[in-house]
Amino acid sequence: QVQLVESGGGLVQPGGSLRLSCAASGTIFSIYTTGWYRQAPGKERELVATITSDGNTNYADSVKGRFTISRDNAKKTVYLQMNSLKPADTAVYLCNARIRTIGVIDDSWGQGTQVTVSS
Repeated sequence: QVQLVESGGGLVQPGGSLRLSCAASGTIFSIYTTGWYRQAPGKERELVATITSDGNTNYADSVKGRFTISRDNAKKTVYLQMNSLKPADTAVYLCNARIRTIGVIDDSWGQGTQVTVSS
């Protein structure tokens, strides 16, 4: 059983910063591409950023230059540093990871963490 647990969300003023973390646990042999997605009320889930196992990154145009994704393979943790936050960034942020566990490679999702940007 693989579990992803996000943390670090909260309420922040426009222009502020937050750092999200997503820790993987369970029987894990390999973690491939990991990513952050977000879903605002009434909107579809959208990709925020991804990072491969060797560190290649990809960002949504809306967050380029403001957000940075990184990972610590030894800790099985992926981070999302969010700077210059805007009200439009308000959403539930979810972590995703493609993980090789016993007998299967599958996508796992966390439960999400709320980020609210408001004055």
